[in-house]
Amino acid sequence: MVTLMGLLHFHLAGHQAIPLVGNATGTIGDPSGRSTERVALDQDVLARNVAGIEAQLERFFARGTEYASTRIADLDPSTLQPVRVLHNADWYRGIGVLEFLGTVGRHARIGAMLARDSVKSRLQTPQGISFTEFSYQLLQAYDFWYLYHHHGCRIQLGGSDQWGNIIAGTDLIHRLPGAQPLPMASRSLDDGDGAFGLTIPLLTTASGEKFGKSAGNAIWLDETRTSPFDIYQFFVKTADSDVERFLKMFTLLPLSRIARVVEEHRDAPENFAAQKLLAAETTELIHGKEGVQQALCATEVLFGSRKSLGLQQFTGHDFASAFIRDPRMVSLDRSAVVGKSIDEIAVLLDSCRSKSEAARLVRGGGLYWNNRPVTDSKWVPEAERGDFVGGGTIGILRTGKTNCRLLRLLDAE
Repeated sequence: MVTLMGLLHFHLAGHQAIPLVGNATGTIGDPSGRSTERVALDQDVLARNVAGIEAQLERFFARGTEYASTRIADLDPSTLQPVRVLHNADWYRGIGVLEFLGTVGRHARIGAMLARDSVKSRLQTPQGISFTEFSYQLLQAYDFWYLYHHHGCRIQLGGSDQWGNIIAGTDLIHRLPGAQPLPMASRSLDDGDGAFGLTIPLLTTASGEKFGKSAGNAIWLDETRTSPFDIYQFFVKTADSDVERFLKMFTLLPLSRIARVVEEHRDAPENFAAQKLLAAETTELIHGKEGVQQALCATEVLFGSRKSLGLQQFTGHDFASAFIRDPRMVSLDRSAVVGKSIDEIAVLLDSCRSKSEAARLVRGGGLYWNNRPVTDSKWVPEAERGDFVGGGTIGILRTGKTNCRLLRLLDAE
C-alpha cells in the first residue's frame, strides 16, 4: 500500500500512472526479500490472482481519486489522466527464449547480477537460488525497457527491496536502443538518459517491526480478505509513536490538520483522536465513505459503551453491510422472534444452551441487549417500543464481554 500511495501521488499530480500486473513474471516469482523459492502457481490460480489484483488496483485508484477530491483544494478529477493497468504477459507472449537471450541476455552482466542483494543473500542460504529466480531481474528490466519505449514511462517506482531490479532496468535502457522513438511530446535527452528509479522504504513500526504477509500483520485491499472494520481497527490501534508518521504516509490531509490532531492527542491521549482520524481516513481511502460507515457501525456494536446511544445513528442497511460476511449476524423472520422473551432469543441465537443458562447470566449481570444490561430474563423486546435499532430491524445480544450476536429481523414478502 505504501508504494501504491506513492503512485497515487504521481497520478494526482497529473502524471500517467501505470500499475503493472506481472501475469507473466508471476509464474516465476521475485526472489527479493525471500529466503526460499516461491511456490509455483498453476495457471488457474494465477489467472484468479491476476483478475483480483487488477480489480483491486482499479478500485484503489478510483476511490483514491474520489477521496483526494475532498482533501486537495482545486483538484479536478476530470483533468487527471486515466490510470492504465497493464499486464506484462502482453509483450512476453511473442518472444521466444532464443530471441530474449539474444537481445536482453546479451546486455546483461553476470557480475552485476550476482552483486544484487536479493541474489547474494540467497546464495548464502542452504537452498541457494534457482536459475529461474536468478533470471527474474532480467524480466523486470525488460518490463521497464518496454514501458519506456512503448508507453513513455520514465520512472519505475517500487519498494526498497526492488532497487536492484529497477537498476537492472535503467541499465538495459542505456544499453539496448529502442526500435521506435519514445511516444513523448518532446525529447531533448538521448535514450536512457531520461529513465529513473524511485524506491520507497519498507514500512516498519517505531520498534522496527515489519508489515506484510511474512510478518503476519498484512492488510489486504480486497474487502473479502480485510473488511472495512478490520482496516479501521488495524489503524486505530496504531502506537502513539507511529501515528503522526502514518497520518503523513496514508492520508492526504494537510500537514496543518495533522499537526493539530497530533497536538490534540498529546493533550488528551486517552481519547485516541489521532488514531481515530487515521483509521477513518485510511478506511475511506480504501473502501470509500460507505466503508467508513460500516467500520464505525461494527465498532459501535462490538466495542460501544454500554451507556452509549451510538447505535441509534445507524440504519438497518448499515448494520447489514457491516456484518454481511460475519457469522455473528443471524437473519430470522420477524414472526419467529416477535413475542419471545430474551432468554428464548438467547437460545435461538445460540448465545446460550438453555433458558436457565440465560437466566443465570441475567442474574449475574452478564447479558446485554443493545449494549444495555438486561435485568429480567423474561423481558420481551418490542420494536414498537424502540427495543430494536436500525429502523426496528436489529437487536444486539451480548453474553459476557466478547460473545456477541446481531439479530436481523426480516419481514415476510
